[in-house]
Amino acid sequence: MNANQVLSQFQATGVQTCFHGRHINPQIYAGLNGTNWRLKDYEARQGYQALRRILGAAGGSEGAAMTPDQVIATVKESALRGRGGAGFPTGLKWSFMPRQFPGQKYLVCNSDEGEPGTCKDRDLLQFNPHQVIEGMIIAAYAMGTTVGYNYIHGEIFQTYERFEEALEEARAAGYLGDGILGSGFNFQLHAAHGFGAYICGEETGLLESLEGKKGQPRFKPPFPASYGLYGKPTTINNTETFAAVPWIIRNGGPAFLAVGKPNNGGTKIYSVSGDVELPGNYEVPLGTPFAKLLELAGGVRKGRTLKAVIPGGSSAPVLPADIMMGCTMDYDSIAKAGSMLGSGAVIVMDDTRCMVESLKRLSYFYMHESCGQCTPCREGTGWLWRVVDRIHSGHGKPSDMDLLNSVADNIQGRTICALGDAAAMPVRAMIKHFRPEFEAMIDKARKAAPATPVQA
Repeated sequence: MNANQVLSQFQATGVQTCFHGRHINPQIYAGLNGTNWRLKDYEARQGYQALRRILGAAGGSEGAAMTPDQVIATVKESALRGRGGAGFPTGLKWSFMPRQFPGQKYLVCNSDEGEPGTCKDRDLLQFNPHQVIEGMIIAAYAMGTTVGYNYIHGEIFQTYERFEEALEEARAAGYLGDGILGSGFNFQLHAAHGFGAYICGEETGLLESLEGKKGQPRFKPPFPASYGLYGKPTTINNTETFAAVPWIIRNGGPAFLAVGKPNNGGTKIYSVSGDVELPGNYEVPLGTPFAKLLELAGGVRKGRTLKAVIPGGSSAPVLPADIMMGCTMDYDSIAKAGSMLGSGAVIVMDDTRCMVESLKRLSYFYMHESCGQCTPCREGTGWLWRVVDRIHSGHGKPSDMDLLNSVADNIQGRTICALGDAAAMPVRAMIKHFRPEFEAMIDKARKAAPATPVQA
């Protein structure tokens, strides 16, 4: 599939993807037009200069090599946090890798972008794949890893093919393989595709799938840093996380941190969808007010008012409009407001949206995507959907509100992975912020029910 076909897919749905010119200080999407994804285009945008710098290769921006410890220290200085959802400090995670381990170690990129509302990573892999590749090579150098994999969501197969093309270009140019750029550093990078299972976005479920097994999460500990892919030490980061690394190495950690705010360095890509005029991907500095991001996306649909926002993908708790309008788009502000920045998928909901119906759709998704390994999740997600469906279909009971909270309590924190939490938190947040809407639907059903005859 060529670039024009990919772009026309977005245009046909009214989504402008990342080519709209309304980013703020972009570091990853800068200069992209949908066709300039090849190696020569990336090199023209200072591509692989960061790699040349750390290896001390000819043509590097400074010509001075950096040690692995210096690379990790620079990433720590930047305050780069994982862009996949958890927001864990990237430099700290890299420092967990036992660099002196005598056997094989692995580096894995999590491109299994399955969180509803999220579509940022596929743009990265489709239109700027070499930035992800360079970031992974730098990470491998920092951790002493010689083999890496990029696990790509199976439902975007044309993107997987594009990434394979980029890998071939990088190998031919000497950026991958043995003796990279004439140094003693070796790194082999491979692409692998999944089959669209949401659970494989969980890092240990991803590792199981990558090993050719059923994608079910593992018990932790041991954590992947000590026992990961094929039982060897493994570091896993999100696509956007790796893509941020070359800019950090070229410009320095403090410069990256200065773009965002304390403890929230750099830019973040937000997938804005829902009831806005201009849905798409927006790269802005962390700490940008939500009101500004909403303005970039054209505001709420004409004639409507903002009702609620899910700020970090469907698993993040919903926030009412008044709370969200007072937030800045960074990990700490959103957490303080009672939700999560997550993957950065901002789902905007206007005053036409029924919150009961919205929760019904979300609950059905998590019931469908549960791997079934943990009883609270396997059974509880079904309970949540059935109870919400009962309310929405006009057969709700006054006791259903307490029942939903009780089921959510019995799921959250009681499963191997976070999918159970992802199913429970939206339920609890919807009831917390929009309880009157649920109660009104239950009350309407109760009043409409035929009266029970009085027995003599």
